[in-house]
Amino acid sequence: MRSSVPASTDWRVHKFGGTSLATPARIRHVADLLGDRDRPLAVVVSAVSGVTDRLLALAENAHTDPDGLSDRLQSLRDDQRAMVSDLLDRDTAASVLDALDQDLDDLADVLRATHLMGTAPDTTRALVAGYGELWSTRLLGGVLRSRGLSAAVCDAREVLVVTHEKLGPVVDWDATRRQFANWRAARSEFDILVATGFIATTPDGVPTTLGRNGSDHSAALFASLLGAEALTIWTDTDGVMSADPRYVPDARRLDVLSYEEALEMAYFGAGVIHPRTLSPAIEHEIPITIRNTFAPDRPGTRIHLEDDGASVVKGFSTIDDVALLNLEGSGMIGVPGIARRLFDALEDEGVSVILISQGSSEHSICFAVPQAEAKVARKAAEQAFYAELDRGQLRTVELVPDCSILAVVGDRMTGTPGVAATFFGALGEASVNVRAIAQGSSERNISAVVDGDDAHRALRAVHAGFYLSKRTLSIGVLGAGNVGAALLDQIRTEADRLRDEQDIDLRVRGIATSSRMLRAEQRLDLGTWRDDLAEGDAADLDAFVDHVQTDYHPHTAIVDCTASGAIARHYRGWLERGIHVVTPNKKANTGAWDAYQALQAASRGPGPQYRYETTVGAGLPILRTLNSLTETGDQVHRIEGILSGTLSYLFNAFDGERPFSAILRQARDEGFTEPDPRDDLSGMDVARKVVILAREMGVSLGLDEVSVDGLVPGPLRDGSVPSFLDRLPEHDADMTKLLRDARANDKVLRFVGSVTRDGDASVRLRRYPVDHAFARINHTDNIVRFQTDRYADTPLIVQGPGAGPQVTAAGVFTDLLRLIS
Repeated sequence: MRSSVPASTDWRVHKFGGTSLATPARIRHVADLLGDRDRPLAVVVSAVSGVTDRLLALAENAHTDPDGLSDRLQSLRDDQRAMVSDLLDRDTAASVLDALDQDLDDLADVLRATHLMGTAPDTTRALVAGYGELWSTRLLGGVLRSRGLSAAVCDAREVLVVTHEKLGPVVDWDATRRQFANWRAARSEFDILVATGFIATTPDGVPTTLGRNGSDHSAALFASLLGAEALTIWTDTDGVMSADPRYVPDARRLDVLSYEEALEMAYFGAGVIHPRTLSPAIEHEIPITIRNTFAPDRPGTRIHLEDDGASVVKGFSTIDDVALLNLEGSGMIGVPGIARRLFDALEDEGVSVILISQGSSEHSICFAVPQAEAKVARKAAEQAFYAELDRGQLRTVELVPDCSILAVVGDRMTGTPGVAATFFGALGEASVNVRAIAQGSSERNISAVVDGDDAHRALRAVHAGFYLSKRTLSIGVLGAGNVGAALLDQIRTEADRLRDEQDIDLRVRGIATSSRMLRAEQRLDLGTWRDDLAEGDAADLDAFVDHVQTDYHPHTAIVDCTASGAIARHYRGWLERGIHVVTPNKKANTGAWDAYQALQAASRGPGPQYRYETTVGAGLPILRTLNSLTETGDQVHRIEGILSGTLSYLFNAFDGERPFSAILRQARDEGFTEPDPRDDLSGMDVARKVVILAREMGVSLGLDEVSVDGLVPGPLRDGSVPSFLDRLPEHDADMTKLLRDARANDKVLRFVGSVTRDGDASVRLRRYPVDHAFARINHTDNIVRFQTDRYADTPLIVQGPGAGPQVTAAGVFTDLLRLIS
């Protein structure tokens, strides 16, 4: 009786691997995926995960450990029966269990014969290995029948006929089509065809397998037999990735690949697809989709005639455990037949050549082979050219072990200038040495041989070169107080816009405080960082910096939002290892002059940058203005200004109506001062800013050279903060007198820092006329006055808000953006 399933191109074929069938719950999930059918359906399955390995171990150990066979067979029987009992009702299970018991009895006989023979020939191994596919096929067929579907189970050994040749299994299509037609003619109507993967027979009817990725190959063969319109291979990944995600965290799922791109990537180790799987699909132009069994809502990767043109380069792959051999000598130049003799010798020894490279001078031929075949390859080459080596016409065959081949693949590479430049430029920037290069005239693939120890770094570097924006910044933030927290919130708000509109990809990959640190491989969730940081790891500065700096991000920046001198002492080392430093921390720029000069030297040139605009004036362009003046040749004679937002606020608010101590206490309560207001009143913060301004002018000023007249009364310099605040009213009369005296002369009080080109620097409370620029400021404004050659009669003034975490954070944010602009 003939099957009612039509011979049409409406067929869709699905293949499920062992991990997709590893548990009863997963098998039910597979059945769910197959439940929605609007056209003829075929399913090819692998053995349940781990079963094939257990079966092969039985065959391998049958002649050495016969006593353990019974126990291992019983363990297999128990596991299979448990899955049957879990998945099938009694009536459906009965026939499946009967077949299972018969298989295990046959298997026991085969293993006893193997023990008697003392060896396990390939035919025995193939027979034993194939039972796993039979069991999973019957099991899935039973589940589908229990759901009311008519499932026809196909043992592929009744259909697929193959011979094994040097290039792998070759299908006898005439015999296979004839056998499949006979198989279908013998079946009545069915809804779903469920076939075994991996196994087949020889023309003599001997059981065999299709080798590595055999089930995928089986699925492609059945798709070809059925004239299917589509083949879906279900795996445990989302599709074909742009690189191995184990080594490249930024690897992306590829939406579409051409057959040629897939072939190239499969050859170079893309594990989700094998070249043999593609061959039948290419011949019949059947699209293949790689999808994730455990995330069926994701679209996967489609492989068909053409790519989607979305990018010039599609993916990167490596072949590891490779050796590079080089045959070199002047005796090769202009001599025909050298390459033929070499590769004939390698073929005779069964050595597979992976890559070949020869310069136009014909002075050398280098080739890559699997590491395990390296010594045989060298011996074969030496024997083939014994006479030339003996006469000195050729040098000793050089062998470089422990290499890897890195390949970049993409249809659109053809005719596109700059691909090779980007590829080798990325390797150069990652300090990866290239030992050999190969590229075919199709330009679809560029391959480079690198040292094995460099392979993963090389892979990450070239992936970043093509897939990451040149303005991708890996960021680590030290300090999560007021400024650090404001900065993180600002980045969270603007990150998407910057990425979409300006191709600036800011990736905060680490946040650390003095006690905790939080890290992420790609980027932190800046919506939850506060809670996440509380659950983070114990702080380790070296480990934190090592994490933030990677070999696959174009740029790395450490943002120091602390006021720590200990952290500042690391800046030079970070710059020397290629890390940008951005900070509002003034400690590094006010330390020893020699250390300051070394820090500046480390950040000169096109390499890592040291940005510290916010050390003076928060977000105001004070240092930038000063640098613009000096870089264009203007001579700066004097800089003076109100450089403390806190003290600006205090003397704007101090009008004589309320005592100075009350205004200070209110300012502290509102967060305008440091937790200990004496840190502001002492004038030392302003003194540090004066030192920074002086050094930016080229004056070698030290902090101890600044004359500082602070506002903390002598008796209150020591003691607790509450005690200081309680006793400060005792000195209100002195402050009020200063204010009244100034007003009597139509002047105002302002706390000012100043420095001249001669190094005369001071910080103190000064009086200014009411029409002076320093008198006309608001709230927490900073104001700086530059007196220069160009701005002699009318000094240049920069004025604006100079305090507050939001303003300071915005200045740090601006410095970050300047890094990659």
